[in-house]
Amino acid sequence: MLPPELPPLPALTRAEADLIDRYLDVVDLLGRINPARPGDTYGGLRAAQALVAKATALRDALELMHTRGENVMHASTLARALRVLDGERRAARVALPPVSGS
Repeated sequence: MLPPELPPLPALTRAEADLIDRYLDVVDLLGRINPARPGDTYGGLRAAQALVAKATALRDALELMHTRGENVMHASTLARALRVLDGERRAARVALPPVSGS
């Protein structure tokens, strides 16, 4: 049996799609750096080093949107795109994990 199909991505401009992709890149790296999550320092160090380039790409995506006159963030549309791309799970790795019962 095949897994259920994901809903289609909402219509996005190329700049909006780039913004979403770059944002998720940064979120993924921040999740790897999160000191409240298990992992090793080397993995966190590598993620922190990569974060500089990904944050620059995110800035460039936002700058491109602004330059093209896309001055409004259509939050509901962008949130739908993030949900389709598993953004809720990915962003949850940045937050503190629940307190354990110990």
